[in-house]
Amino acid sequence: MRIRPFQPGDSDAVVALWRDCDLTRSWNDPHRDIARKLAQQPDGFLVGELPDGTVRASAMFGYDGHRGWVNYLAVGPELQRQGHARALMHAGEAWLLAQGCPKLNLQVRRSNLAAVAFYDRLGYGEDDVVSLGKRLIPDAPPAG
Repeated sequence: MRIRPFQPGDSDAVVALWRDCDLTRSWNDPHRDIARKLAQQPDGFLVGELPDGTVRASAMFGYDGHRGWVNYLAVGPELQRQGHARALMHAGEAWLLAQGCPKLNLQVRRSNLAAVAFYDRLGYGEDDVVSLGKRLIPDAPPAG
């Protein structure tokens, strides 16, 4: 798998990949997430492309001047456990280092034990923090 920067024509394939990997949620519009990333550090949005040109992996890396972040790390289920996610993480870490980023943070749903184990194998540890969030711009209409 070849890792390269995201290109605008990759959008539909990336959204389909995220759905295949159960990363989408009703309250997040994946197309809006892509548009937002393309407006901020688009070179930190990486995809993994098969020899036939099919996009089957992705990761969004960003750096805010204090910490780096990764979101939407995904590898097609049929290609998992072959080193592709590890390669994407290494590419993203290299990109972050080139930005001068001292630390990479990420969030994983507590129920996603396979992802927690994956990051543990890469040397990531649980920080003693509480993750809080507040939606500033709703992507989906309110339920009801």
